[in-house]
Amino acid sequence: MGLKEEFEEHAEKVNTLTELPSNEDLLILYGLYKQAKFGPVDTSRPGMFSMKERAKWDAWKAVEGKSSEEAMNDYITKVKQLLEVAASKAST
Repeated sequence: MGLKEEFEEHAEKVNTLTELPSNEDLLILYGLYKQAKFGPVDTSRPGMFSMKERAKWDAWKAVEGKSSEEAMNDYITKVKQLLEVAASKAST
């Protein structure tokens, strides 16, 4: 399986988590996903009254220097980590 296919598979797997990840983890995933799919952020930063959109923009901007492949690998790693945590919680 190629990197892109594995990335897409993990993008679907993240939706199977029974517990919503923390906001921090969600923002990390968001930034990595956007960087992997679309490259560097290409919009202006949302205003201060759009706090959610601004946080998402900041998360994407934070990974701006990563290549698409790096972002895909980091995304896959993060999803695996979240799945492992969920599995360990389920077994206790």
